[in-house]
Amino acid sequence: MPAPPAWLRWLPVLYVVAVLLLEPATPVEWPVSFALIAVPVLAAFAYGPVAVGAATVFAVGLEAVLAGTPCCAGREAGYLWDRHYVASYICTALVGGIGAILAEHRIRRERTLADVRSVAETAQRVLLRPVPHRIGNLLLESLYLSAAAEARIGGDLYEAVPTRFGVRLLIGDVRGKGLLAVETAAALLGAFREAAFDAPDLLALTDRVDTSMSRRATQLGGTETSERFVTAVFAEVPTEEHVVRIVNCGHPPPVSLRAGEVRELDSGRPAPPLNLGMLVEDPYHLDAYPFRPGDQLLLYTDGVTETRDAAGAFYPLLDRLRSWGPLPPKELLARLHDDLLAYSNGLQDDTAALAVCLLPEEPSLPGEPPAQPSAQ
Repeated sequence: MPAPPAWLRWLPVLYVVAVLLLEPATPVEWPVSFALIAVPVLAAFAYGPVAVGAATVFAVGLEAVLAGTPCCAGREAGYLWDRHYVASYICTALVGGIGAILAEHRIRRERTLADVRSVAETAQRVLLRPVPHRIGNLLLESLYLSAAAEARIGGDLYEAVPTRFGVRLLIGDVRGKGLLAVETAAALLGAFREAAFDAPDLLALTDRVDTSMSRRATQLGGTETSERFVTAVFAEVPTEEHVVRIVNCGHPPPVSLRAGEVRELDSGRPAPPLNLGMLVEDPYHLDAYPFRPGDQLLLYTDGVTETRDAAGAFYPLLDRLRSWGPLPPKELLARLHDDLLAYSNGLQDDTAALAVCLLPEEPSLPGEPPAQPSAQ
C-alpha cells in the first residue's frame, strides 16, 4: 500500500504552525486556538487511528496551554469564558474520535484498492503478456497506455505468435469499456493464439477468429449482439519471403517505415470489424507489401491518432514519425509514449502499439542448416 504524499503528511503540522502564528496577531475577542479542532481530521487523511488519537490529545493540550497564555488573559474572564474552552476540548475530542474512525475506514479502502489493483495487474499479464523482444530475425516491442490513471486493463490488445507459416501479429480494439470489453479481448486473444498455428493463410485465420467472435456475441445475447464488434489488423511476416501480409478489419492502417519513408499501408478497400463480416458478401481482403531487412512496421490502435491537444487537434502520427527519423522498435515506442503524454491534455482513450523490425539474415556456417525462427 503506497504511503500518502509528503505534503499530506505534513499538513497537520503546517496547520498547527499557522494557528500559532495567528493566535497572538488576532484581536483578543477572536480566539483562533479554537481552529485546532480540525487537527484530528487533517491527520486522518494521512495517518492511522493511533496517530489520529495522538493528534487529538496534542490539540486538546495545546488549546489548554493557549487558554492560559497572556494573549488570552486579557479576554473577559469568568464562568462563561471557561465554559467556551471546555466546549472546545469536548468538541476536539469528539472530532478526534470521528477522525480515528475515518482513518481506519480509509486504510481498509486503500487495502481493498491495492488488492483489486494487484488482481488487475495479474489479469493484465495474462491478457496482454509481453511479446518476445526477438522472434527469429524480427525485433518486436509493445506499448500499452491506459486512459484511466488507476486502470490496468482495457479493450486494446496485441499479440505476436511464431508459427510454421512465419510470425503472425494481431492488434485490436474492442468496442466499449469495462469488464465486457476485457472479456471480449480475452476471447479474441484466445481464438487468435489457438488458430494462428493451424490456419493455412491469413484470410483463413481471420475467418476463424471472426467466427469465434460472432459465436461469443450470440452466446451473450441481448439486443446489442451486432454492436459487439472489434476492429483489428492481422499481419504475417513469412519466414522466407520479404513481404508482410495484412488483413485489416476496420482498424487504423499500419504504418511502414523504410529508409526515411513513412507511409500508411492502406489498400483503399474498407473492411468491416470482426463480428460484422456477415453484413457484406466478401468482407476481408489480403494485401501484401514489401518488407525487406531494415524495414519496420508500426501497428497501433485509434487511441494514438485520436489523442488531442489542449486546442482539440488530433495527434499527427505520420508527421511525428517523419520528424524522428529511423529508430529501432524500443526507442520508437519510448519516443511515442513520451510524445503522446506531452501532446495530450490527458489521454482520452486506451492506447496500444506494436513495432516490428526485420533484421538482416544471419549467414549460416558451412554444414549448418539455416536458423529457424524461435521465441527468445
